[in-house]
Amino acid sequence: MKPFSVISGPVAVLDRADIDTDQIIPKQFLKRIERTGFGEFLFYDWVGSGEITLARAPILAAGRNFGCGSSREHAVWALQDFGFEAVVAPSFADIFAGNCTKCGVLPVTLPEPDVRALMAAGEATIDLAEQTVTFGGRSVTFAIDPEIKRRLLGGLDEIGITLSHEAEIASYERERAWPAPKTTAR
Repeated sequence: MKPFSVISGPVAVLDRADIDTDQIIPKQFLKRIERTGFGEFLFYDWVGSGEITLARAPILAAGRNFGCGSSREHAVWALQDFGFEAVVAPSFADIFAGNCTKCGVLPVTLPEPDVRALMAAGEATIDLAEQTVTFGGRSVTFAIDPEIKRRLLGGLDEIGITLSHEAEIASYERERAWPAPKTTAR
């Protein structure tokens, strides 16, 4: 996972509430386990029908309860593969928000009036270290769990966190060395 710091650029707008993971990436595209290649299927049914047009941008602004529905990392992978590094919404489904932070996408919760102003501004800068979103000539702060912030700033997924303790793990393993199992000939 790459370290996260500041994102600046255009804001793609999806002004809908209750966008579930089945809409983000439909079930027929869940047959792979790689994290790449899902972007082309993002919001597949809506884009295919012409219901929405989605611009490539580093920031997606959306309605409340984004990422509800079934738990699938594929939804985050699709957003990430499409180019989104952050999603800003008034609220997120808990499991989806957790999947975002584990995969390196920043979910930013802002009050609905601020999300609407961000949508209207069309450009923004999100600074994770400062916990600010700057747009339309103003800056608003957002809350984030300090441990999640540390992991995102350090580019640490769960494997990276484990590897950061490699020396302690090796020491523990040496101290707990088990005797070799005895084998019996048959």
